[in-house]
Order: sequence, then C-alpha cells, then structure tokens
Amino acid sequence: MDRADLAARIDHTVLGPETEIEDVRRVLDECVEYGMNACIPPCYVAEASDHAPGVRLVTVIGFPHGTHASAVKTTEAERVWNDGADELDMVCNVGRLRAGEDEDVREEIEEVVAAVPIPVKVILETALLDEEGIDRGCRLAREADAAFVKTSTGFAAGGATTEAVSRMADVLPTKASGGIGSWGKAEAMFEAGAERIGASSGVTIVKEFDEARES
Repeated sequence: MDRADLAARIDHTVLGPETEIEDVRRVLDECVEYGMNACIPPCYVAEASDHAPGVRLVTVIGFPHGTHASAVKTTEAERVWNDGADELDMVCNVGRLRAGEDEDVREEIEEVVAAVPIPVKVILETALLDEEGIDRGCRLAREADAAFVKTSTGFAAGGATTEAVSRMADVLPTKASGGIGSWGKAEAMFEAGAERIGASSGVTIVKEFDEARES
C-alpha cells in the first residue's frame, strides 16, 4: 500500500473519559493533514462535523462496556447519524455473548443496523472471549448485517492480537484496535487480515511508515 492507502485505513482515535473538544479538534486537524479518519466520542459528533466536514467521522455506541439497553443503543445510533457520523462502532453485550444468549446479541445488532443507513462495526472485546466466543460473535454480527467486526474498545485488559484478527477476517471485514501504537504493529494487523485499524497513534504510524519506506 502507499501512504494515502494506509492513512485511509486508520481511524485516528480519541475516546478517553477526559476527552475535551480541543482534543477532538486536534485529532480532526491531524486527520485533515494526514488523510486519516477520526474516531471520536458521540457527544462531539455535531461539532466535529462542522469543524472538519471532509473527514470521515466514526463514533462509538454503547461504549465502552456494551451493557446499555438495546433501545438506548438504537437511540444513540440515530442521534449521532443525524449529527453527522459516517460510521458507528457498536460495543456488543459481551456478557450476553459469553453466556450464550445468541438471539439477544443478534437482535440487538440487527436493531442498530436497521436504525441507520451507515456502516456499523461490532466491537467484540476479544480479550474477554475464547476462540469459540470470537467465532460466534463474528457469525452473529454477519447474520445481523453488520459491515465490520472490531476487536476491542481499548478499555479491557488486552487489545488486538493477530490471532483474533485472522479468525475474524475469515468472517467479516475487520477493524483491529487496542494497543496499536506503531507502524510495525499496524503492519502485523494488516498482514493478519485487518481492513482498518483504530489507534490514538495514527500520526506516529504514518510517520513511521514513511521512515520505513525511505530507509
């Protein structure tokens, strides 16, 4: 891939609980400069849309634990779409998934997908799942017409692994996130099958990519 292709596959992220609007504006300006997408908190989507109308805006639903009521997730999805979001990263109910409550998990994803005309990525929080749970989560997301699956929120004890990404990419396009702070780690995720990565270190990744190509 070239630099432009790489940047377009990075969701440059700021999602911490202390995130202020100035943090969001900084990330948006970096996305404009480097050609990346922005992944930001839902409360700032309308302001972000006004600040950087040319940047693809990704936001999160049911974040970070996925335990919101389904109706709350659906309402949140509708609200941020109206505010200008281009894609949604929705946290599935990991507890229900772990408990084998597959129908409830599928129905919730279906409701969110049906509520908005934009792509929905389903965050599985793979660090909390075994291989069978990852496989079931991917299957349920596919059955519910989700566009992507995503590894992690970054708030659990563990992030993306190449093993999880490889399993997930066999089922749906996959976004790897959590602990990807360098071009080397990003490259490993792409080689494992990731279509997209989420990282707060998007600028670092692009710069290290440039350095690697120049050396």
